Amino acid sequence: MTKRFANIFGVLLLLLGILGFIPEVTPHGMLLKIFQVNHSLNFIHLFSGIAALWCGLSSTLAARVYFRFFGLLYGLIAVMGLYARHGMLLGRITNNMADTWLHVALAITFLILGFAPTREPAALPVI
Repeated sequence: MTKRFANIFGVLLLLLGILGFIPEVTPHGMLLKIFQVNHSLNFIHLFSGIAALWCGLSSTLAARVYFRFFGLLYGLIAVMGLYARHGMLLGRITNNMADTWLHVALAITFLILGFAPTREPAALPVI
C-alpha cells in the first residue's frame, strides 16, 4: 500500500511540476489562480515526483524512507513559508499562503505514511 501511495504522489507531483512550466496554465505565475509557482518550485516538484516513482517502484522500505525524508523537507518548506508569508524562500522559491498550506498538508500526509506502522514486508530496495 505504501508503494502505491508513493506512485500516486509521484504522478501527482510530476504533473504539478510539468504544469508549472506551461504559461497558459500558469498566467502571471499562478497555477490554478491560487498557487504561486516559479521554475525553482517546479523543479522541486519534478524531483520529488521522480523520487516518489522510483521509490514506489522499488520497495516498501524505499517508499517509507521517501515519505519520511520528503515529509521533513516539505515540513521545512512549510515552516519557512509561514515565516515568509508572501515572499521568496531562500531567495529562489516563490511562496504564498496557499502554497504554504499545501506544503503543510503534504508534510503531514507524507510523515503519516512514512512513520505509520504497517504489515507490509520491508524488503531491501531493488536498484
